[in-house]
Amino acid sequence: MLTGPKSVEMRSYSIPEISDDQILVKVEACGICGTDGHEYNRDPFGLAPVVLGHEGTGEIVKLGKNWTEDTAGRPLKVGDKIVTCILPCGKCDPCKNMPGRVNMCENVGVYGLIPDDDVHFNGFFGEYIVIRPGSTVFNVSDLTLDQRILVEPSAVVVHSLERAKTTGLLNFSSVVLVQGCGPIGLLQIATLRTMGIENIIALDGNDSRLEMARSMGAMKGINFTKYDGIEAIAEAVKAANNGHLADFVFQCTGVGAAGANAWKLVKRGGGLCEVGFFMDGGQSVINHHYDICNKEITAVGSWLYTPQDYVITFDFLKRAYGIGLPLTDLISHRFSLDNIVDAFETNVQMKGIKVAVIVE
Repeated sequence: MLTGPKSVEMRSYSIPEISDDQILVKVEACGICGTDGHEYNRDPFGLAPVVLGHEGTGEIVKLGKNWTEDTAGRPLKVGDKIVTCILPCGKCDPCKNMPGRVNMCENVGVYGLIPDDDVHFNGFFGEYIVIRPGSTVFNVSDLTLDQRILVEPSAVVVHSLERAKTTGLLNFSSVVLVQGCGPIGLLQIATLRTMGIENIIALDGNDSRLEMARSMGAMKGINFTKYDGIEAIAEAVKAANNGHLADFVFQCTGVGAAGANAWKLVKRGGGLCEVGFFMDGGQSVINHHYDICNKEITAVGSWLYTPQDYVITFDFLKRAYGIGLPLTDLISHRFSLDNIVDAFETNVQMKGIKVAVIVE
């Protein structure tokens, strides 16, 4: 239980009885997201006390009688392995009037970001989690544990790819730049590679992450710390692409200055998908004339994911392994639940790539 910034307590509660509309899941593992790191550091959402953990998976140990199938229509039974998606409210304007875009729900809930209440078992950083009525749940018994740990972050980049495709600017010959090679950026590269795009440029300030980007399918890597300013970085992109800027850019960092720089790396008539800002990264400045209008950039934002994206994500994971992309190598650190503070500290210090908590 996160009780405040950098304050974690182990609390014990009796395993609850469940209603006909609930599911009790024994947690097996959960990845640590950048959002978890921010919450651990300073609780910017004001959620504490809260059981964090939303990149989780586990095994059904009790199943309410009204749950017979998952959100995709697959049968559910005790012993099945599951992951969860979002909890739309079903009442707000987007829920009622934007079919297929329930990620726009004005009151959207996510397990692991629900403040503590009388249920208590609200996040995957615990031994058990209670799945509420109206949840989106998927049976993933055909995936390995490591694959299941990567489902949620993979759904983020599947959704951003689907958003990018709406621009009509992605095809087999596209030269795509991915800015930021943390877990999201690296998975974004993998999604592009699985859809047949080969001309991928990775941009990051860490050589080891750029090396991982190449293993995920990037053609070239650029370390921005070796260049003096955005103009020099833009020239490096041109040098990597026969004198041209990128056809399309995925901006996968949470840094305001980097978000502003991304516009400088898109060619005239190109496109951009903003993926990185799941939290307020502060104000940044762009030149609307030179960065957008004069180049006639087509831009889209990406927020969370939908249940439909999860169905695509399962096929993405299988396809990635089918073509030899080492996705599970992204899981660089594993900690027990008892050592979760060490896991958080490893994440916020940006050691490794994907940190996971294994619950035994």
